[in-house]
Amino acid sequence: MAPIVHGLEAEYFGKVKFSYLDADDQATIEFQHSLGFAYQPEFYLLDGSGDVLQKWFGAVKADDFRAAFSKYQ
Repeated sequence: MAPIVHGLEAEYFGKVKFSYLDADDQATIEFQHSLGFAYQPEFYLLDGSGDVLQKWFGAVKADDFRAAFSKYQ
């Protein structure tokens, strides 16, 4: 998944902010719980207020991310 995500990060630079969460980092446990984290890999599209707009589990196609980015732009 990393090549897809990093490619999208370059493609949407300045339009979509990509952040990475280390699920094994104890400092992120509270945030993981607030998102409802359950599975790796797991991806979230958040709005500017931090509300979850969309959530994906497992392998995701780049076009699925692109569709969501377009939907919420």
